[in-house]
Amino acid sequence: MLKKSLLAALIALMLALPALADGAMVKGEVIKIDKSAGKITLKHGPIKNLDMDSMTMVFRVADPSMLDKVKAGDRIEFEADRVNGAITVTKLGKGH
Repeated sequence: MLKKSLLAALIALMLALPALADGAMVKGEVIKIDKSAGKITLKHGPIKNLDMDSMTMVFRVADPSMLDKVKAGDRIEFEADRVNGAITVTKLGKGH
């Protein structure tokens, strides 16, 4: 019985690992904020889960209140994903 439980836990962990890896924070710098459009321009490092190289680009934000916490020139960390076909910042925080 213990072996089956242990095996089930191990399988669950193995299935969860790819999802955990996709949520890696990306370092970036805020270039511009457009609160009325709900968009942010970021100069960023590679975004592995989107197979995207380092560049500067405009992103939508999942929650417009994220834009109240940053300003142009801030170093940040963020996560991005495709939401309804648009590349969207889903998490945003101040970088170190």
